Amino acid sequence: MRLAPLAQAAAAMKTYKYYDLILGAYVCILLCANLIGPAKVSTLHLPVVGAVTFMAGVLFFPISYIFGDILTEVYGYARDRRVVWSGFTALVFAACMAAVIVHLPPAEFWKPRQAAVEEIFGNTPRIICASIVAFWCGSFVNSYVLAKMKLWSNGRWLWTRIIGSTLCGELVDSGLFYTLAFAGLWPSGELLAVTTTQYVLKSAWEVIMTPVTYRVVGFLKRAEQEDYYDRGTNFTPFSLRA
Repeated sequence: MRLAPLAQAAAAMKTYKYYDLILGAYVCILLCANLIGPAKVSTLHLPVVGAVTFMAGVLFFPISYIFGDILTEVYGYARDRRVVWSGFTALVFAACMAAVIVHLPPAEFWKPRQAAVEEIFGNTPRIICASIVAFWCGSFVNSYVLAKMKLWSNGRWLWTRIIGSTLCGELVDSGLFYTLAFAGLWPSGELLAVTTTQYVLKSAWEVIMTPVTYRVVGFLKRAEQEDYYDRGTNFTPFSLRA
């Protein structure tokens, strides 16, 4: 009866070759997607579908969910939880830093450029808060669903939990962000249309990248000698214990 706790204790003490590198890459992608991505809205004209308008960051933000899937599948929910909190802290710091830089009085020779700085980094507090809250909630939903599906399936059918967890996480992320950021400012029909488009695009990325996720997961499981099952895991998001 004590084998599972002992196995989890041994895993907690285990060191990994690639975990820290993945954590750094995750935070980097998250920051870039949130700081650079919103700087441009693009329109693509696609066959059959027609014109599709989206914020450029939507092409890169879903990669953070792929990283979340890989981390939870290989290292377990608790280690992914630490990564999510790292990303959350980085986003909060970046938002505070951006606010300070925007509001600092510019030097005389810099005044002609101040408008550009405000345009790029001067998001309203409502949008910033919506982005951070949506990321936090969506990431934990993604990780939780994947960990539970792995237990239910006994580790089989990886593609079902990769896609299934992302559909749940991205639904929470997109729904929260656009509701918190733009409800009352945009007409309801337009808000729903934009939210749906972003959700479909983000989720489609996960489906397209599934073969890549398979290869990365397989490599890491072999290299790390780890394939973690979250039996007995405390799924509270309010912890940093691995």
